[in-house]
Amino acid sequence: MTDGHVPGGHGTGDPTSGHTDGGHATGRAVTIVEVARHAGVAVSTVSYVLSGKRAISADTRRRVLDSVRTLGYHPHAGARALASKRANVIALVLPLRAGMHVPVLMRFATSVVTAARHFDHDVLLLTADEGLDGLRRAAASALVDGLVLMDVELDDPRVPLLRRLAEPSVLIGFPADSAGVTCVDLDFAAAGELCVAHLAERGHHEVALLGAPSVVYERGTGFARRTLEGFTAALAEHGLDGTALPCEETFDEVHATVSGLLAARPGLSGLVVHNEAAVNHVLSSLRQLGRKVPQDLAVVAICPDDIAEPARLTSVLIPAEEVGREAVGLLMEKLAGRTVPPATLLVPRLTVRAST
Repeated sequence: MTDGHVPGGHGTGDPTSGHTDGGHATGRAVTIVEVARHAGVAVSTVSYVLSGKRAISADTRRRVLDSVRTLGYHPHAGARALASKRANVIALVLPLRAGMHVPVLMRFATSVVTAARHFDHDVLLLTADEGLDGLRRAAASALVDGLVLMDVELDDPRVPLLRRLAEPSVLIGFPADSAGVTCVDLDFAAAGELCVAHLAERGHHEVALLGAPSVVYERGTGFARRTLEGFTAALAEHGLDGTALPCEETFDEVHATVSGLLAARPGLSGLVVHNEAAVNHVLSSLRQLGRKVPQDLAVVAICPDDIAEPARLTSVLIPAEEVGREAVGLLMEKLAGRTVPPATLLVPRLTVRAST
């Protein structure tokens, strides 16, 4: 590299030279040369640390990143894209549709955004209702380098398109036919089985699953269907009597479902809830109906810990943060041209609390 001049500051001819609005007290743009001088390394070393194009020792990488933070240096996004022929942006397709619990979705989204920033990528949000047109538009525009998709259905119409797109993709969820696509998710079938096994170990003979809202099953959403399959298979394996019902999200709807379930099954002693929005409504309904947990009815939930812990619920964690990180990591490996496993299933973990 040879020293040169660029408008507004000094440069090296390196397109990762960048700027901030306030890295120095004067507001002058911070350059890659100043970062290199501050870190005591060559300009090319700073470039390699920021681009990830060459392996750099952990100590040198730490010094460079410390200098980047201290000086407030930001590589110019447009210049980075020109240098790498990439947008440094990935698309996240979020399922903002009926029956999906928004707080849990935001956990996935936050995890994807945080992980993407670790790889120096930004995230473009698309909503699932944009469907195939949204995917085609994002791919055709060259705005994104790859895609992460949620709300995967068993017969998902996006899958054939993803197989044809040049841009790599990762699905958070599994279609019925996952050939030719990369998928990651919690093993929801194993989660359903684990809940039943836990109740069986505690001597329960009649159990029920209160699942996702009916619209989620009607769409053929993979995680809900697989939990139901695991629950049903475990009933047979452990010789338990049981039933499974969709469960809506409002208190009145949940209360009606719980009341009808207890009236129809007076011997019911174990309950699995896989509906984050309904968990607290289920517990409130049981109290109103005079049922004590766990004395009258043991309850296991499949949900994030911040829902289970305050209620002291035995639960299988939905590991949104881990799934999001894994999805982005797989996508970055594909962008780097490396081979990744087609299927990654995270093993469910059950935490025993007071409700069982």
